[in-house]
Amino acid sequence: MNLLPASATHSDQVTIEGAFCRETVASKALVGNPLKDPSERTAWVYTPPGYEQSDRRYPVVYFLHGYLGRVDTWWNWKPWRPAFPELVDQLFRDPTVNPAIVVLVDAWTSLGGSQYLNSPGTGQYLDYLAEDVVEAVDSRYRTIADRDHRALSGKSSGGYGAMVATMLRPDVFGAFATHAGDCAFETSYFMDIAGAARALRDRYGGSYERFLEDFRSRQALFLDPSGPDHRLINIYAMAACYSAEPDGSVSLPWDLETMAIRYDVWERWQKLDPIRLAASKAEELRSLRAIWIDAGNRDDYYMDLGAQAFSARLRSFGIDHHFELFDAPHAGIEHRYPLALRYLVERLSA
Repeated sequence: MNLLPASATHSDQVTIEGAFCRETVASKALVGNPLKDPSERTAWVYTPPGYEQSDRRYPVVYFLHGYLGRVDTWWNWKPWRPAFPELVDQLFRDPTVNPAIVVLVDAWTSLGGSQYLNSPGTGQYLDYLAEDVVEAVDSRYRTIADRDHRALSGKSSGGYGAMVATMLRPDVFGAFATHAGDCAFETSYFMDIAGAARALRDRYGGSYERFLEDFRSRQALFLDPSGPDHRLINIYAMAACYSAEPDGSVSLPWDLETMAIRYDVWERWQKLDPIRLAASKAEELRSLRAIWIDAGNRDDYYMDLGAQAFSARLRSFGIDHHFELFDAPHAGIEHRYPLALRYLVERLSA
């Protein structure tokens, strides 16, 4: 049955020829997570035209949202632009495109995101993705249930998750696409770390506890992407993903008193940088069926530099992949997602 949220009916011109169904994933991995976030999550599962009339099995692409994203926000209306679910359906209406199932995954946390990693600071989000979500989809839909017919795709932190989850769990995922994914941490995070350090010093006396208490008391206020709140919550969330301690406490990459970089903590971040991680995962990357890397050449967070560096690293290992820079900033690049979906599905279907 084709189930669509009310926001999907914003225009009389919207027609979905495939079907989107809202599923609930009861995650074992997220039970008892340190942030007390829900362990039951929504997944929107798209089946292409003809699914109900056939008995064939399909490859699957799991799409991962970025930081501050949530799965239902994919349906949000934007002036004169189709929502991402509409772009998915438009792609698979084309009879020249190999059909596939597309799953929109939710990995929101009360800190704004999870980076799709297992962390004592946020929860077991890699296990949730690679085990709970995949098992739920495979058990309810006619998938081709092996790694050579599963791919990850995503933008920003979702692109990071697509890269890293595939490298960490190549037994589950056999391809990925990353759009402006977090990469080359020296260029993509250092400015925000400096801005967060200054804002924490000047506004909260160097206390993240004071910031979090204040922030949570006024969460209904607009979060300015270029303002100090965004930098403070973003860097704290990244630290909770990259450098949390076994007891769940968060180690920051700078010293709150001296303002100097803590290189022991920064090294922990760097180990999870896709460029650094690729050096130890060359064989896993070489085994993949498809890799797509792109970014806008005016990316606000310099993710284009990271994308180019990641591509260069793969090229140095002789790993085949598609790399492309295009004219755009960080936001508003949804039109790129169907290009990568088509690329992935062609190779998963080969």
